[in-house]
Amino acid sequence: MNQQIIDILKIVITTFICSALIMPFMKRIATHIGALDIPRTDEGNRHIHKKVIPKLGGVGIFLAFLIGYMLFGTESVQMNSILIGSFIIVLTGIADDIKSLRARTKLIGQIIAASILVFYGGFLLNNITAFGYTINFGWFSYPLTILFIVACVNIINLIDGLDGLSGGISSIFFLTIGIIGYFQGRSGTLVMTLTFIMLGATLGFLLHNFYPAKIFCGDCAMYLGFMIAVITLLEFKGPALTSLFVPLMILGIPILDTLFAIIRRLLKHQAPFSPDKEHIHHQLLGMNFSQRTTVLIIYGFNILFAFASIFYSLKDPYMGKILYIIIFIIVVWFVLRTTVISKKNKEVTDNIIEKVGEVIKKEPKVKKVKNPKNRAK
Repeated sequence: MNQQIIDILKIVITTFICSALIMPFMKRIATHIGALDIPRTDEGNRHIHKKVIPKLGGVGIFLAFLIGYMLFGTESVQMNSILIGSFIIVLTGIADDIKSLRARTKLIGQIIAASILVFYGGFLLNNITAFGYTINFGWFSYPLTILFIVACVNIINLIDGLDGLSGGISSIFFLTIGIIGYFQGRSGTLVMTLTFIMLGATLGFLLHNFYPAKIFCGDCAMYLGFMIAVITLLEFKGPALTSLFVPLMILGIPILDTLFAIIRRLLKHQAPFSPDKEHIHHQLLGMNFSQRTTVLIIYGFNILFAFASIFYSLKDPYMGKILYIIIFIIVVWFVLRTTVISKKNKEVTDNIIEKVGEVIKKEPKVKKVKNPKNRAK
């Protein structure tokens, strides 16, 4: 085992242990200050659980991250901006976990945190190069980067609907980025250190959050999305289109879930971020899968995205493209066979399948003609 792998294991194991040990204390604190997830029965709510669960798991991840940074990180302007932005995101999440904030208020907190990364830390999506053409964003790179960070924050927060879902998807993301970075020879860089710190901290939380969950991430799940945006901008800030394409594909499931939700609600003339029970995990639960099985199925799809991204980045871009095409076909089938976008899609597909079945049944049976030789006998 080489020294690089030993260093990586030190980071992951240390932050995993810290996170796992912090979570029981976070449960007590959440119970004491009233940061509890109480299941509701009102129309449109997305609650699946039946009992009161303490929140603030995201705060535990943040504390484990701070310990990991103090042990393994190095000070820099970028790191300072990450710490300040993280603190604002976590404070916003804590306030919302104790007493629900308006969506506008949370958005302001997210924009402030994103702006600190952009204007103080220098995080920017400057340009994109594809097919021999380069698009320079110029001054528009500032609002575009802020929009990207805020989108990542909300994508992870929105998918946090089942035990272990947001923590597992985030862990798969951090692990995949870590694998790609390791084989590309970037071990020891700031982005790889942050990636492995977050991997250990998130897995320590997942130990307490996987079904049946003892603690929820709460609205501090925004912190996971914030760090995913940070790592994406640090690791894939090159000019090539594929630089941004790869991490987005690793987040295929939460991105698709958010996209489907926005389209679905707009078709219903509802606010894009209004709650409902038509998310991907709700569709799987409606197929009579258990919570644990549903989460594992989503993990499986996300791992498929991760494998495609690893092949595309490291081994065989052609094989990566084939995997992406297979995933695309599965997604189309899922959309047509569920109400994840519209009930009309499922109704039309069901009618087509039913008519095809009727046509097959009505086809005249071909009579078998006996062999003349047999008749002669």
